[in-house]
Amino acid sequence: MSLKRQQPPTIATSAAAAPGLLQQVGMAGSAAVITVSFIHPIDVVKTRIQISPEYAALGMGGTVKRVVGSEGVLAMWKGVNAAWLREASYTSLRLGLYEPCKIAFGCTTPENTTFLKKFAAGSAAGALGSLAGNPFDVLKTKMMAAEGKGAPSIVGTAKDLMKHQGIGGFYRGIDSNVMRAMVLNGTKMACYDTTKGYVVQYTGLPKTSLVAQFISAVAAGFFMTCTVSPFDMVRTRLMNQPADAKLYSNAGDCFVKIIKNEGPLTLWRGFLPIWSRFAPTTTIQLIIFEQLRSLMGMKSM
Repeated sequence: MSLKRQQPPTIATSAAAAPGLLQQVGMAGSAAVITVSFIHPIDVVKTRIQISPEYAALGMGGTVKRVVGSEGVLAMWKGVNAAWLREASYTSLRLGLYEPCKIAFGCTTPENTTFLKKFAAGSAAGALGSLAGNPFDVLKTKMMAAEGKGAPSIVGTAKDLMKHQGIGGFYRGIDSNVMRAMVLNGTKMACYDTTKGYVVQYTGLPKTSLVAQFISAVAAGFFMTCTVSPFDMVRTRLMNQPADAKLYSNAGDCFVKIIKNEGPLTLWRGFLPIWSRFAPTTTIQLIIFEQLRSLMGMKSM
């Protein structure tokens, strides 16, 4: 019997259905929560250095030694539960909404996909994520800054914040946080996207290559640190203001007072711990996100 009339199987050639928006956001959140579990101690060190000249004088190594010596090893994970909630809201949106925002900004073909459009798409996704994650960001910052052997609870911190500052306390620093998120995510996604294009073009590696993704993520992490450090400093100062005092009225006032009283370079205080956090965070986060996208049948970014 002739086999010429048999049709080839369609399963092998059919494209997998692209996941929806919620799946993209879910994949981004999963990648972020996994990553922050390992990177959180660097964030604790960075926060202590930013809010205290005493810790700043000690540097990264001295801060780690002092925190571990006086508060215990687990102090390096203070506020990690708030960090998980922050990543599940903020980062899931800023990563998961990047591709839809690119399309909304007209990035439909390689010819009309410019760096500025990528930056705008990343900024828009970052702003939306920041609005959702700000309450957890405030809680995380306060919990990381709390000294002493007893680990602050997220519920206790939230109750204290609500008692002294009301619902507005959860949105303290929202202006600087949104600005930071826009600059951070715009830089991160545009630099990652663009750098990977150059890596693929000049090395011949596919977009799915872990090497291409690693190089692109490391480059994005460095440029993020350069652009975000001033906004990160202002955000940390605003969020960590005492409950019974208001040192800064808004982000602009904070910028001016820091520059006037401490010098402009103070805005980049903690650059090394910020980079030490951004480099692995960006690399691990984006690689996990890319691999999850691949498993779900999506194209690499």
